[in-house]
Amino acid sequence: MSTEQPPAVARRGTNLDRVGGFNDAVVLDAIRRAEQRLSRVEIAASTGLSGQAISNITRRLLDAGLVREAGRQKSSGLGKPRTLLELEPTGQYAVGVHLDPAVVTTVVLDLTGQVVVRRRAETPASDDPDVLIAGIAATVEQVIAEAGAPRERVVGVGIAAPGPIDVERGVVVDPPNLSAWHLVPLRDALRERTGLPVLLDKDVTAAASAEKWAGGPNGRGSFLFFYLGTGVGAGLVIGDEVVRGSSSNVGEIGHVIVDPDGPVCYCGRRGCVGETSQPRYLVQQAVQAGVLAKGIDLDDRHAVDLGFAELCEQAGAGAGVARELIAALADRIAKVVEDIANLLDLERVVFGGPHWDQLAPFFDGQVRAALEERFLVRSVHPFAVTGTALGADVGAVGAASLVLDHTFSPNPSVLLLGPAESAPAAVAGSAER
Repeated sequence: MSTEQPPAVARRGTNLDRVGGFNDAVVLDAIRRAEQRLSRVEIAASTGLSGQAISNITRRLLDAGLVREAGRQKSSGLGKPRTLLELEPTGQYAVGVHLDPAVVTTVVLDLTGQVVVRRRAETPASDDPDVLIAGIAATVEQVIAEAGAPRERVVGVGIAAPGPIDVERGVVVDPPNLSAWHLVPLRDALRERTGLPVLLDKDVTAAASAEKWAGGPNGRGSFLFFYLGTGVGAGLVIGDEVVRGSSSNVGEIGHVIVDPDGPVCYCGRRGCVGETSQPRYLVQQAVQAGVLAKGIDLDDRHAVDLGFAELCEQAGAGAGVARELIAALADRIAKVVEDIANLLDLERVVFGGPHWDQLAPFFDGQVRAALEERFLVRSVHPFAVTGTALGADVGAVGAASLVLDHTFSPNPSVLLLGPAESAPAAVAGSAER
């Protein structure tokens, strides 16, 4: 059975003049998604637009500095060689910020989704929203300057935050691992400090968007992005579309019960996967088992992270209690993935997040084989288990990708709504284009 991924499906345009902006985005998206450079004839074939429409659109995109000519196809002897087109990386930039309770990551992406600059810093222990937001705003200015990006080409800032969020108001509600945060208007506060349009989304949704935008074969089709950080969460892409849910809070899987005899979660039930996957819980287990030295302050995130890293290192060294603790964690997570994959008929799970690099070795072999074996329609198509190709920056890359996706990807709603009505409520401000 072949495991080769199908090519990305290009969106179809319409030849009605009144939707020129939509068609521009269709053409730009077709060029972005193509695995090789395209000629105008090939763009017309993939989008369904007329040759004249493609000529007009590509001229506009060239004039705007969003695409560039990239040589010619070899002549087939049936006419002059066709000019090839590709994205102009410096045409636009987006900033992405990932706010994790343990670390804040900031990146600048160019139009092709490549990271130009990255910056990582520990989240202040106080969790004070004003302090954190001021620090993020200052870092945004620093990375834009470091990237050498002209201010007028920076289309906005995407910020990925732990849920739940109120996407309509741009508010972070009550993230379980940021105790000082309650109804924080993060989107508007960051817009006021930077003067840039800001888009707020959940961290797991942003990570799934990163795979869709820049993850290559991992980002095609239907997949689950399983986030492993201070908490756990799931981003979902079905048929190349990011699934958000009615309030953009899809992916709250932390309260799936995986161990009825496990610890009491703050929700009042026992054995929730979120509670039993936290580094704090695993470090506590390791201390009680004598794997780690007593005296680790479980309320000190930095100390917990150091203890978790030591636990993973011991587990990787061979058999023993440390290995058993991490193997049990992998089994609990695999159970959740199994249920979601079978429910939604997914093609793969992509693991990522700040702790994935430490945990990746324990998801090979037995866990990978178990997930593949438990996939109920494996006789129809395989289920793949993989890690993100975007590294620990995936949340921040995803946040910036959301800005690029909003700005440049075709949104069919513009065929029905005017520009003001069709803009997502999560975006504050507007960019001149």
